[in-house]
Amino acid sequence: MQTQDYTITIIVPTNAVYAFQQINDVTKWWTHNLKGASHRLLDEFTVYFGDVHISTQKITEFIPNKKIVWEVISSQINFVDNKQEWTNTKIIFELTELNDKTSIQFTHQGLIPAIACYKDCSNAWKDYIENSLFNLITTGKGNPTV
Repeated sequence: MQTQDYTITIIVPTNAVYAFQQINDVTKWWTHNLKGASHRLLDEFTVYFGDVHISTQKITEFIPNKKIVWEVISSQINFVDNKQEWTNTKIIFELTELNDKTSIQFTHQGLIPAIACYKDCSNAWKDYIENSLFNLITTGKGNPTV
């Protein structure tokens, strides 16, 4: 059975070491509005998107240059009825080197079509991964929310 979790893959023209470092520099591609730390196992950080979305992530898996898992330990998504839709979901980055490139598979486990924020949240993730993170890795400048 195929999963319905939101997944997207990008391929960047660099090694996994560099790509991994950039993913962990969350303020350079997701949002400047971050409190906490996002660089090692068990770090916790909260991101703020005005009064639209606030969530706290805990890094529960951290395999350098291979995989990062953020467990969403609390969330408040204010444009849907169930404000905690992201709580207990997982945000996963899996990296695979392909010669002189790196494949980054992004999965938001639990972000499925049946939940109210799926359309808006998956569109936002698509932009952050395909544009902001990709640009950060390839040009040194992401497009995080300010």
